[in-house]
Amino acid sequence: MGTMFTGSDKTGASLYYIDNDATRLRGKLFAVGSGGTFAYGVLDTNYRYDMSLQEAVNLGIRAISSATFKDSASGGVVRVYHVTNNGDWKLIHDAIDVSELHY
Repeated sequence: MGTMFTGSDKTGASLYYIDNDATRLRGKLFAVGSGGTFAYGVLDTNYRYDMSLQEAVNLGIRAISSATFKDSASGGVVRVYHVTNNGDWKLIHDAIDVSELHY
């Protein structure tokens, strides 16, 4: 199992990958789970560090929907949250059906 953990403190926002073997990696961009390679294909091709929030949301939806559509163990919906540097978070999209996005 792999998971991502995010938050912020006086040094700013942080993103970590944590797995079941206690591996902890700090980074800027992760895709976890069995569909992660499909998501990385989308992210590696399209990600830029200067993206607007809307561009990042759209890319996240595209990457997650690619992973979930192509990998049966990755689920079937996309949920998007925006976490800010001051610790606030907001649900942007809840339970978008991947099959509707694909077709």
